[in-house]
Amino acid sequence: MEHLTKETFLNKVFNYEQNQEWKFEGKLPCIIDFYADWCGPCKMVAPILEELSKEYDGKINIYKVNTEEEQELAGAFGIRSIPSMLFCPSDGQPQMAVGALPKDSLIQAIKDVLKVEKA
Repeated sequence: MEHLTKETFLNKVFNYEQNQEWKFEGKLPCIIDFYADWCGPCKMVAPILEELSKEYDGKINIYKVNTEEEQELAGAFGIRSIPSMLFCPSDGQPQMAVGALPKDSLIQAIKDVLKVEKA
């Protein structure tokens, strides 16, 4: 799992400064976890995302964005509550999920939104 700054986000996910329309910059579909260190539900989701990053290694990327440190990035995506997760498929529009999702819901979203099956 990688922590993204605004700069790495623009390079690896979406350069919203240059593009009005969504244009995915990544090589693999990804999940972006918008979180904060003080957020209890975020802490519950963190180990699940850690497990998923191992289970889907080489198939998807899982990124984390600290909303306290990257307020502009959180603002660009209208993040009002955390945790919020942005599911970005290789093709098509991203989808946002809000709240601490259980592992089976995350796996379902990986399958339905990212179009990725487990090995």
